[in-house]
Amino acid sequence: MIRIASVTKRHGALTAVDDVTLDIGTGLTAIIGPNGAGKSTLLSAVGRLIQASEGTITVDGLDVHETPSREIAKRLAILRQDNHLAIRLSVEDLVSYGRFPYGGSGRSPQDRDAVERAIALLDLGEVRERFLDQLSGGQRQRAFVAMAIAQDTDHLLLDEPLNNLDPRHAVTLMSLLRAQVAERGMTIVVVLHDINVAAQYADDIVAMKGGRVIHHGRVADVITAPNLTALYDTPARVADVDGSPVVLWS
Repeated sequence: MIRIASVTKRHGALTAVDDVTLDIGTGLTAIIGPNGAGKSTLLSAVGRLIQASEGTITVDGLDVHETPSREIAKRLAILRQDNHLAIRLSVEDLVSYGRFPYGGSGRSPQDRDAVERAIALLDLGEVRERFLDQLSGGQRQRAFVAMAIAQDTDHLLLDEPLNNLDPRHAVTLMSLLRAQVAERGMTIVVVLHDINVAAQYADDIVAMKGGRVIHHGRVADVITAPNLTALYDTPARVADVDGSPVVLWS
């Protein structure tokens, strides 16, 4: 369980996240909203990449900023929107970084099993020995997702993980996340700009605007024409296609 209680984040005079309170449990939760809504800032605060100005955030009852980093990292993995490394790494070396919280050399049988599983899940076997700067943008993105998967946590935060992915790999990744929820009972939180992807794959939707949570609930309750029209200040229609809502913008 991720518990966010009265969290505010300020950048000088700008309030990026404004008094947000949320409980996020098992399942796939998508955070949506217009640019500047505070989605990535909130995710970064939960992932302890930044410090909230006010409020508390706990994962399985552990305060993310008071608990030792290695202990939190065994429970929570985060993938940022922009990932840059100053050193040259192969895909396999990068994925192995996900085993850092468990100490040692990263070469234990458990580490190797986790790395091999992540490489296979993200279809990276053919490029595992190549350097990241030799890959396409989509291949690099999948390599970073594999690193987060190899961390083997019960909670996974992904900020725009579909960046640079073609439709086949985007569908594969979202299906993989759904499978992780079903098989392992994970809590996965994904920031998405594609509302139709969020509607198709998520269990719950968090809709943000102006740093605040405007709606939080099941897909059918949040993905409605009135809600989306107000959220994005753009007329929206919602159609049903094979039981899933599809958003059409006017």
